[in-house]
Amino acid sequence: MKRKYFENESCSACNIGRVRKENQKIVFIGLSAILLVIGLVFELNLRWELPANIIFITVAIISGYSIAREGLSSLIFRKRLSIDFLIVIAAAGSFFIDHGEEGAAVILLFYVAEFLEDYATDRARKSIASLMELAPEVAIVKRKGEEVKVPVSDVNVNEIIVVRPGEKIPLDGVVDRGVSTVNQAPITGESMPVTRRVGDEGYAGTINNEGFLEIKVTKKSDETILSKIVRLVEEAQRMKSPTERFINKFSKYYTPSVILLAMCVAVIPTFIFGLSFSEWFYKALVLLVASCPCALAISTPVAIVSGITSAAKNGVLIKGSTYVEEVNKIRVFAFDKTGTLTEGKLEVADIISLGHSEDEITCIAASLEALSEQPIAKAIVKEARKRRIALKPVRGFRAIAGKGVTGEINSEVYYVGSRRLFEEFSADSPEGQALNLEMEGKTVVFVGNERGGY
Repeated sequence: MKRKYFENESCSACNIGRVRKENQKIVFIGLSAILLVIGLVFELNLRWELPANIIFITVAIISGYSIAREGLSSLIFRKRLSIDFLIVIAAAGSFFIDHGEEGAAVILLFYVAEFLEDYATDRARKSIASLMELAPEVAIVKRKGEEVKVPVSDVNVNEIIVVRPGEKIPLDGVVDRGVSTVNQAPITGESMPVTRRVGDEGYAGTINNEGFLEIKVTKKSDETILSKIVRLVEEAQRMKSPTERFINKFSKYYTPSVILLAMCVAVIPTFIFGLSFSEWFYKALVLLVASCPCALAISTPVAIVSGITSAAKNGVLIKGSTYVEEVNKIRVFAFDKTGTLTEGKLEVADIISLGHSEDEITCIAASLEALSEQPIAKAIVKEARKRRIALKPVRGFRAIAGKGVTGEINSEVYYVGSRRLFEEFSADSPEGQALNLEMEGKTVVFVGNERGGY
C-alpha cells in the first residue's frame, strides 16, 4: 500500500509540474504577442527602428529559446535537420535582412503551434488518467471466512470479492451471490442501470447501486475490460494521422533541401559567376524566410486540437488525431448506446390503465418511488409534479433489489417495479401492451397490488 501511495504522490507532483509549465508557456505567448504588437507600432507608426528591433529580438528570445534548443539538440545528437532548426535559421535570416518583425512573428507562431500540440498531448494524458481512476485501487476479498482489503493487483482469479451498495466493482467477474442494479455508464455508455443477479457479469469500474453483491473474479486487474479500454486509448493516441505522418516525413527531406538550396544561392553566383556576395547572401536569406514551413507546421496541430476540443464540448470523445481525419470518409453512422442519441434523462412517455385513472396510477407510483434514488423513480416523481399530484404517505417501504419497491398506502400494499416483481405474486399485468412498448425501446414499469395491475 505504501508503494501505491508514493506512486500517487509522484503523479500529483508531475501533474503540478505540467500545469506550471503550461501556465508558463501561456504567459510567454501572451507577453510575446503584446511585445510584437508594440514593436510593430514602433516600427510602422512611430518609425522607431532601434527600439522596435530590440523588442523583436526580445520576442524571438522569449518564444524561440525552446525551439532553438530542440533544433540544435536534433542536429547535434540525432544528426538530423529538423523544422525547428529551419525556423531558427529563417528567423535569424529575417533579422539580417532588416525584417525583424517577420522573424519574431515566425518564431511566435511556431511556438504557439508547439504549445497547442503539447496541449493536445496533455488532454490525451488526462483522459487516460480519468479512465484509470474509474476502478478502485483496493478490493474487499473473502479469505478464510473473513473480509480482507487487498490491492486489486493481488486479487486472484476465482476469489470472491464483496461489493456493497454505492461501491465500484473493482474487477471483472460473475455474480456469485446477491441481486442489484449496476450503473454501467462509465464503461458501456448505457444510461439505464442494469440488473445483475447470480450468473451475470460485472465489469470493473461500474457502480453497484443498492444491493449487496459477491462476485467471483474472472480476470486479473490487467486483463479487465477497463484495462483493455485504457490500452486501446493509449495506442490510439500514440498513432499519428496520415497528415501528421506525411508532414514528419516531408520535413525530414524538406529542411536539409531548403538549407542546401539557400547555400547554393549564396555561393554559386559568387564563386562561379563572380557576382556580389552580399547581394546573393541577402537573396539566400530571403529564400530561407520564404521557404519557412510555418503554415505547414502550424496547420495540423491547430486543426486537430480544435476538432478534438470542439467535439469534447459537445459530448463526443475522440481517441486521437487519426480518427479526426477518418470522420471525413464516413458516410454511415451506427449507434449502439442509449446515451449516444439521448441526454440520458428519463421521462414518462405512456400511462396504460387497467381500470384506474392516470392520475391515480401516477400518484401511487410516485408516492412509492419518491423514497427511491433510481433514475426511473425520479422520472415518475417528476411526472407527478408536472401533473400537480399530491403524494400520499407511505408506510413499510421496502426496496426489492433489481425488481422494484413496495409499501403500504392507505392500509393497502402496493408494488411498483419490473415484470419479474409482479410474477412473484402472480398478479395480472398487460403483457401484450408491455411487449409492444418494449419493442419501441421503452422501459415498462408495472404498478399494482396483490390483486393485479393498475
